[in-house]
Amino acid sequence: MVQFSLPQNSKILKGKYHKDKIGSNNLKKVNVYRWSPSSNENPRIDTFEVDLNECGPKVLDILFKIKNEIDPTLTFRRSCAHGVCGSCAMNVDGVNTLSCIKSHSDIKGELNIYPLPHLKVIKDLVGDLTTLYKQYESVEPWLKAKVGEKTSTEIKQSQEDRAKLDGYYECILCACCSTSCPSYWWNGDKYLGPAVLLQAYRWITDSRDEERKERLKKVADELKLYRCHTIMNCTNSCPKGLNPAKAIGSIKKMLASS
Repeated sequence: MVQFSLPQNSKILKGKYHKDKIGSNNLKKVNVYRWSPSSNENPRIDTFEVDLNECGPKVLDILFKIKNEIDPTLTFRRSCAHGVCGSCAMNVDGVNTLSCIKSHSDIKGELNIYPLPHLKVIKDLVGDLTTLYKQYESVEPWLKAKVGEKTSTEIKQSQEDRAKLDGYYECILCACCSTSCPSYWWNGDKYLGPAVLLQAYRWITDSRDEERKERLKKVADELKLYRCHTIMNCTNSCPKGLNPAKAIGSIKKMLASS
């Protein structure tokens, strides 16, 4: 059997155990990934006993309770808490999701919370999305129409053409799909990934945009686009129920028929 030797400082160690102090009869054991760049210590898994009688229904509520009442040093992203901003994306019980819409009651037994996989960790549950945002910028996600440069005329769109954007414009760039994609794990510096390619298709298919051919040329690359092997992890993990794999397939079809 092949054995791998990991660098000593990359091994995840057993961390602190925070035991319940009030004697609750409704406890949830929560294991949370912890790492801080300010220390030279290995990453660790801290365990918290959380009283669910005094906690909201979502995983994000558990994290708030831990931070507010047990360990204020716990670090995670969050903003709207309503599944709109995508800030609180993380890996919960082995699945990439938004902690603000994931119910902890759906998970039997211990709850395991990690940052999104295969991202550089900034601290604790916060992953570095710098590369993804640069890739998003590279597809120029804004409307390109000559009429907008010369006049103030409204660019009209039929209801049928507007309907073609459904299932694409709703993407909130939470990165759950891209960080669940093995192709993006190994080629994330060159492969655009499901989230960015879905966004690219949103503008390619917009009837008001006048640079479809240029947009297609921009993504028509062996690494940028064709590293997608239709594994479907992206579609399975999208917390908004979108289908990035379908968008990528549509781009490939457009290129094949053009």
